[in-house]
Amino acid sequence: MNRSPESFRLLPGAAASPVILHVPHSSRAIPASVRSGIVLDDPALERELDHITDSHTADIAAAAAAASAVTPWQFVNQLSRLVIDPERFPDEREEMLAAGMGAVYTRTTHREALRPDGFDGRPLLDRYFHPYAEAMTRAVEDRLAAVGRAVVIDVHSYPTQALPYELHGDGPRPPLCLGTDPFHTPPGLRAAAEKAFAGFGGTGLDSPFAGTYVPLRHYGRDRRVGALMVEIRRDVYMAEPGGAAGPGLDALAAALAQLVDSLDV
Repeated sequence: MNRSPESFRLLPGAAASPVILHVPHSSRAIPASVRSGIVLDDPALERELDHITDSHTADIAAAAAAASAVTPWQFVNQLSRLVIDPERFPDEREEMLAAGMGAVYTRTTHREALRPDGFDGRPLLDRYFHPYAEAMTRAVEDRLAAVGRAVVIDVHSYPTQALPYELHGDGPRPPLCLGTDPFHTPPGLRAAAEKAFAGFGGTGLDSPFAGTYVPLRHYGRDRRVGALMVEIRRDVYMAEPGGAAGPGLDALAAALAQLVDSLDV
């Protein structure tokens, strides 16, 4: 099947920018055809969306792009991660399968049933996951062709208190967690992020969430593709869970713009 036109959006940036701000988990939208396969009633689903959605991260990315001297590109998931999670491996390599949260979730953040036993997620992968991955791959390859490099900055958030689904939730939970990859996160990229986000009470590395998003075609193969995951603890900028944004959003957007500008030189 072809993807729905609203599944994701690539927002063009400057032709000379290597940076792609990737926002995979900011939406709460679930198509009716997908909602019918979720066993939660409406109030329970709303509570789950409060916990699982990286609320307002698309706003942070958009404000950062507007404030950057050289406008970065933005790749934004328009659907909830409860449809598919584009950042998971689509096979047995994905460690979150152990929590029922592979590319297609079958369990909730509290390890309760989200979809019925035996649910076949392959149609969702075909309709949403694979077209998303292909489009993100094209976006990265376009940057490589245009400027000879690409830098994918993932914009995420995470709750102040660990949720039951987290496999590594017993580690530090700093205001800013920087997820890194030994192949795709060079020291200069990490240092630039630490400098840009120095004003929020501390940054940490790879706890409670580690790793980065790189298209599989380039993952572990092409050092021209840099990547960093920016995980923002939600109390820094919003009311938890799922509440309104506060003044921290503007400050975070300014810091992200500073990081973007440092990568465009």
